[in-house]
Amino acid sequence: MSSVHPILRLGVDVGGTNTDAVLLDLSEGSRRGQVLASAKHLTTPDVTLGIQNAIESVLTRAQTKSNIQALCIGTTHFVNALVERDPRRLDRVAVIRLCGPFTHGTPPFVGFPHELRDLLEGPHFLLSGGLQIDGSEIASVVVAQVESACDEINRQGIHAVVVSSVFAPIDFEIQQEETVAAIVRKRIPGMDVVCSKDVAAIGLLERENASILNAALLRYAKKTVIGFEKAAKALELKCSVFITSNDGTLLSCAQAARLPIRTFSSGPTNSMRGAAFLAALESGISKQSALVVDIGGTTTDIGMLLPSGFPRQAAAHHEFCGVLLNFSMPHVTSIGLGGGSVVREDPVTKKVTVGPNSVGHRITSESLVFGGSTLTATDVVVAAGRASNIGDESLVSGIGQSIIEGAQSAIKKMLQNYLDAMKTSSQDIPVYLVGGGSILAPDVLAGISRVHRFPHFDVANAVGAAIAQISGIIDSFEDTSTRTIVQVRADVEARAIARAIASGADPHRVAIVESEAIPIAYTSGRCRFYVKAAGDWSGVASPSWLEVDDPLHVEAPTGETASRPQMVASAAASPVVAPVMRSASDILEYEPRIEKREWLLSEVDLEWIADGCYVLGCGGGGSPLHTFLELRELVRSGETVRVVDFSSLTSNTLVGWGGGMGSPEVSSERLLGNESIVKPEALCGIEIGGGNGMINMILGSTKYTDIPCIDGDFMGRAYPTWHQTTANVYDFSGTGAKMLPSAISSGDGNVMIMTKAKRDIDVDASLRAACVEMGTHVGQASCPLKADYVDNAMIKNTVSLSWRIGRAIALARKQSSLSRIGSILVDAVGGSSSASLLFTGKITDVRRRVYKGHTIGEVVITALTVDDDVDDDDPNCPMERFTGTLLIPFKNENLYAEHTADDAITTMVATVPDLITVLDAQNGAALGTPQYKYGLRVLVLGITAAPQWTNSERGLALGGPSAFGFTHIPYKPLGKYTQPRSVIEEYSRSG
Repeated sequence: MSSVHPILRLGVDVGGTNTDAVLLDLSEGSRRGQVLASAKHLTTPDVTLGIQNAIESVLTRAQTKSNIQALCIGTTHFVNALVERDPRRLDRVAVIRLCGPFTHGTPPFVGFPHELRDLLEGPHFLLSGGLQIDGSEIASVVVAQVESACDEINRQGIHAVVVSSVFAPIDFEIQQEETVAAIVRKRIPGMDVVCSKDVAAIGLLERENASILNAALLRYAKKTVIGFEKAAKALELKCSVFITSNDGTLLSCAQAARLPIRTFSSGPTNSMRGAAFLAALESGISKQSALVVDIGGTTTDIGMLLPSGFPRQAAAHHEFCGVLLNFSMPHVTSIGLGGGSVVREDPVTKKVTVGPNSVGHRITSESLVFGGSTLTATDVVVAAGRASNIGDESLVSGIGQSIIEGAQSAIKKMLQNYLDAMKTSSQDIPVYLVGGGSILAPDVLAGISRVHRFPHFDVANAVGAAIAQISGIIDSFEDTSTRTIVQVRADVEARAIARAIASGADPHRVAIVESEAIPIAYTSGRCRFYVKAAGDWSGVASPSWLEVDDPLHVEAPTGETASRPQMVASAAASPVVAPVMRSASDILEYEPRIEKREWLLSEVDLEWIADGCYVLGCGGGGSPLHTFLELRELVRSGETVRVVDFSSLTSNTLVGWGGGMGSPEVSSERLLGNESIVKPEALCGIEIGGGNGMINMILGSTKYTDIPCIDGDFMGRAYPTWHQTTANVYDFSGTGAKMLPSAISSGDGNVMIMTKAKRDIDVDASLRAACVEMGTHVGQASCPLKADYVDNAMIKNTVSLSWRIGRAIALARKQSSLSRIGSILVDAVGGSSSASLLFTGKITDVRRRVYKGHTIGEVVITALTVDDDVDDDDPNCPMERFTGTLLIPFKNENLYAEHTADDAITTMVATVPDLITVLDAQNGAALGTPQYKYGLRVLVLGITAAPQWTNSERGLALGGPSAFGFTHIPYKPLGKYTQPRSVIEEYSRSG
């Protein structure tokens, strides 16, 4: 039955060039989806004025203001304030982190770029509190500590405070963040307080970073949303005003004022949601996965729509303004293709290129078809006879057919490659074209079942704003020890639906749009669930929109020039200025600092070593990011981190070795604490691959023990278990005698020592079981070894190798030679006799599961055809090309690489202990196995393992294919091992 009165929605979306508005009929029945009026206005410097102009145009054309249920606005106000680093719109932020003895090495703001850190950083306090992964307290909140922090915050004139607690997103009962927030508000009346659990999910630094950006915007957000409501009243609109969020749902003005960060990527989301809605109006188009291509004047945004009509969300971690974040944002790829893209023909090769340069909003004066002098993509489309209603066709009649065909081919190739990279499987799926520049896209694209063009495609973003829904999200760790995951998931979904209804969703139209169960490594009986429910707004305001601390009840500053507290020196001031690597020549001229045969690591060295360690992790080992950030903070504050060659040790030197053990989920939340136990004379990493490759550098720094780290390790890579070390290879007892006694520490007072084992494999199994009981992440140290034993067992110069790999990646990026990154890395690790590029292609299949704490699975990589490849060969240095597919099974780390030719003949090209590492072909960065996903362009690098693994039956038994159950696969060396050259040896000054 249709409604007696129509239900109308005003949708507005602010873009970089235009502000679009529509009046949409959302009544039930045949009228649903009818666009009653639309308008497009230039975005004004005062964004609110542009919004008001667009709405006025729509209302004038529609000639009605009655029955308008809501005004829904997608705005760039808040994201622009951060992008522009505008001090008039941003406040300094204080941070109270509840962490107990953990995370002290990576304080708040540690990952911020300098200019943003200088603008936003206020005092920060690391206080008693925080939770373990099982929900128990690391430590209780100490009220006196919080009150003391409040007094200092108040003294400095800070307006905004972030409260972040370790594992806050799973804190439903103790509610530490809420407790501290209440203390702050009582101690400093009127203070803006942000609890990190309200902003983002698991991942302490990323969640805290997002909360800081959110808090910095709060005063400006209040002023802005008040402006929206005043604008609605000035237009005599009597409806509710909403702001659209990153995930395609609605925020009340009060909610947007508290969480402005949730609007940062609402523009691309609105385009995708609008495309989904317009598609649903077309007969014969059911709810399905589809790619949305939004082509503007300068860029093209590509996103994936799920069958739910909501966009696929980005990876857990993503960057914004140089800051790593983890709040919900759509997965969008932007490329330099638009109506204003400049078209060029090489005078020698006659190759035609399109973009990335663009005339942008100047297209109506600079493009040929409008009387200008610049050949653009729009000119080509008009010349090809595909857009006769644009400009003057006679002005482009002289464009040669070869240029027209070359440009169209380039556009088609560019779209096909990026569309394929955004897909999640090889299955053909449809494309929905939106945006004013969508005339550039061809009607047929490889891998695409159909290209759709809908009415009102040019205002799809405003349509998406108008149809945004109300959501309820649950992201939590749940007990699955007594019930199945299916049963627990059903309960979590019911809670998400209830939360959506409580927020104002229509109970009859709410549904689950996302539901995911995520196993936790090394942990049984607990699972992480992420569930989102969404539904149309019921038309009734929710009590949750008007909470006690409703920011709209607080008078906003009268102008954007409201006084800012004077900057004061931060505890994390930077007395050490890092060398700046702006160009390839800077990298080539850079020399590490070597004094008295000791390598004193700089910020640049640390960055390159971190990149190299992840490459040597062979897909495992965990990301070195948090370890790198802590080390960088130490170096910036004037501490020293030393690396020495093994040759500088005496035969009686005691060498300590160890690292971190446990779940990556825990290490991303409960960052490093005081988990180290021994103080030997020198330190050696257990594994150079991943985070453990740098962890001993923290302990060895002058802040802690002032012990040098040896340029070497006991794996030369990463392996999944503790007994797979070269220190154990040379221990022929088989009982782990050189590993024991071994101790693990939880970092908060629990220490366990293992003194004896029946078999070496029992050491890892026993300690890992205890690790789960001690918070699922521990520091581990084995019995110090004499240098004369280490001389044989240690793989030498692997820190230098990591540095060289990281330097090679940095150089390739600066020289724009990423298409040659494979050969560049082969040279960096010793040349073609010891390493080789095994394969290049795109990931076409990934299967993974967690078994006994380890991620097990396999990835399939398919070779690219010449037509698929975005990069063109340099005639002076042609790229190596491959055919067929490559299969790589993994158990945390990559285990072997098997090639299948087009004629189905299989060849084993590499196996453990040789290193098999997968890199992102677009930026040269290493990929961990959790990052493998369909469509990624990758290259596979093979590096010959050190002789400590390959020269004995015991080495191959511990680290070769048979160690992982592949007894049928013999080990065949990839090449001849080349010992990496020592950085200390190369850069030491004689005399």
